[in-house]
Amino acid sequence: MRTGYTYNKHHLIKDGTPWFPVMGEMHYSRYCERYWEESLRKIKAGGITIVSTYVIWIHHEEEEGVFDFEGCRNLEKFILLCRKVGLSVFLRLGPWVHGEVRNGGFPDWLMNKGIALRTDDGQYLELVERFWNRVYQQVQGQMYEDGGPVIGIQIENEYGHVGGLRGEAGEQHMRRLTKLAKKIGFNVPLYTATGWGGAVIGDLLPVMGGYCEAPWDQRLTELELNENYVFSGKRNDTNIASDHHMEDTLTFDVEDYPYLTAELGGGLQVTEHRRPVASGSDIGAMSLVKLGSGVALLGYYMYHGGSNPKGKFSTLQESKATGYLNNLPEINYDFNAPIRQYGQISNTYKELKLLGLFLQDFGGDIATLHEEIMPPDVKPEDIYTLRTSSRHDHEHGYVFFNNYQRRLQLEEHSDVILTGPCRKPVSFPPIQVKSKEYGFFPYNMKLGKYKLISALATPLCKLELKDDAYYVFYGDREPLFHWEAEAANTIHLNRNEALNAWKITLDQDYLVIADNYVWEQEGEVCITGGKETEIRCFPELNQPPAGFTKEEKDGIFSVYRRRIKTCESSVVSKVLLEESDIVTYELKLTYGDKVNDCLIHIEYAGDKLDVYSNDEKISDHFYTGQRFEISARYFEFPSNIVLKVKALYEDMPRFLEQWPVMKDGKACELISVTVQDQYI
Repeated sequence: MRTGYTYNKHHLIKDGTPWFPVMGEMHYSRYCERYWEESLRKIKAGGITIVSTYVIWIHHEEEEGVFDFEGCRNLEKFILLCRKVGLSVFLRLGPWVHGEVRNGGFPDWLMNKGIALRTDDGQYLELVERFWNRVYQQVQGQMYEDGGPVIGIQIENEYGHVGGLRGEAGEQHMRRLTKLAKKIGFNVPLYTATGWGGAVIGDLLPVMGGYCEAPWDQRLTELELNENYVFSGKRNDTNIASDHHMEDTLTFDVEDYPYLTAELGGGLQVTEHRRPVASGSDIGAMSLVKLGSGVALLGYYMYHGGSNPKGKFSTLQESKATGYLNNLPEINYDFNAPIRQYGQISNTYKELKLLGLFLQDFGGDIATLHEEIMPPDVKPEDIYTLRTSSRHDHEHGYVFFNNYQRRLQLEEHSDVILTGPCRKPVSFPPIQVKSKEYGFFPYNMKLGKYKLISALATPLCKLELKDDAYYVFYGDREPLFHWEAEAANTIHLNRNEALNAWKITLDQDYLVIADNYVWEQEGEVCITGGKETEIRCFPELNQPPAGFTKEEKDGIFSVYRRRIKTCESSVVSKVLLEESDIVTYELKLTYGDKVNDCLIHIEYAGDKLDVYSNDEKISDHFYTGQRFEISARYFEFPSNIVLKVKALYEDMPRFLEQWPVMKDGKACELISVTVQDQYI
């Protein structure tokens, strides 16, 4: 029965039962609409249950009175695809969004009106209402009350923290906007507002954030060690938008609301002056710490990267030219996100999938459990103390440990005895905890009719088979399952296998182990891969996936392989023009006749890379030390691409975690270009 969504002071509730969703941000207007459905399926396969998305005003009404909801701006199509795939939606309506967008999303014509923006000014509210009415026409009939996927609306963004009014005037403006949204028809069960840094919430449900670094920080040095790697009841991350101001206060009582996040950094969008690189472990460890600190919603910004659309009158990125302190890439909004700029699966995606799959099957349990942090006041610079926490209800729970701090080596710990607090505390067998290791273990965990007293393994998911259920755990230790009586059916994976594990549902659940992306579509198993692709599956499939043959057994797993006979894609590069500050290269590409995509891997040394096709700039990249990737499919398999590498000098005001090799104080060259074919 569909009874709806609500919340109490501790957790979200769906259809009358505790609910712990995972939310991932994807901006439809920053990604090619041809590949929306594919990306939404990737999002869902990662354990995400809600897609959040900004509705960016300047993307839809760049010219006053001329609205654009076509192509990548087709919000109606995007929402219908979310519904088709089975994902709920949070619309982040703004009207101001920030989002590293020109004017924070306000069109230039609005900025030039001379009216009091982000206030109760009548002219401003009239224009907001006009825009929101056009947005509502796109989503009418897709609200939850109509049977649609839109379950939540966010009003404004960082209001009172980054611009806007504060105090009662700010609260009143948020209430006014909320009332306006409801009047138009945006009627949903959940209304939220960002709550960090002194932002006002206007009686809405506050959502919080946390990033592993701060590319917007104006300093060119290493920053203070990040507090998001320490278990804490502190909800406010003062690093967010610290280029505007630092604010360590909240405008609401945390005891009145569950601890929800909407902006855990799924990566980092680099700026011209500051270019930290977020790794999968950086995001995975931070997420685990938030889970162990009592979070009741993991919400990632961004979960899917993208590209800024082409503007009519200007480029659409945040820049110093529009009054910000930061210059960002003109096009590239990759964000080092779990799903990258062109839909590539990253290591971060696999890390977060571990938590996403767990919370899909066991989130309703952990949502009800309160955190107990032990010891309570560890500092980020403390390299000696093992950071631990527990979520429990005095009968059962999960014990968390973290020995990871970004940009710092922590001390290893031997013979650690973790204890799960409850009426009769549960002690785990002694373990060694290595530096950079993080994880959690269950105790007194109810699995159907079975009770798991303890295990040195982490639950991943539950498989519902036709005649029984299996519980999947992972870890690189001997699991040492300790059951109260009879043991449940378990599968134990090592951590690398778990990172490559996919749960799909056909006539029953299946567990697939594959390096590549695996998903279910229209009752079929689909797999990306190279010319030779191997998967392992439990239980055995009724028939092999298209193009695969069953070859042997590996324990309980059936092994399937696909071999594709075709020519491979290739690339040849040459220098077109060499100047003092810019070197221009041409890439000539040929493609295999069966490829689904061809990823072009570019290694270069310089400050910046611009990419052109048919004399049009199609992408750009600020050097970080990482390899830059371009999808040939995204640009309809061009035969020629031009690259312009701009010089990096050793005295440039840049923070880089990895500088290139400099020659006479300068770096400006293409190092290598390779291609990688992908098949389905």
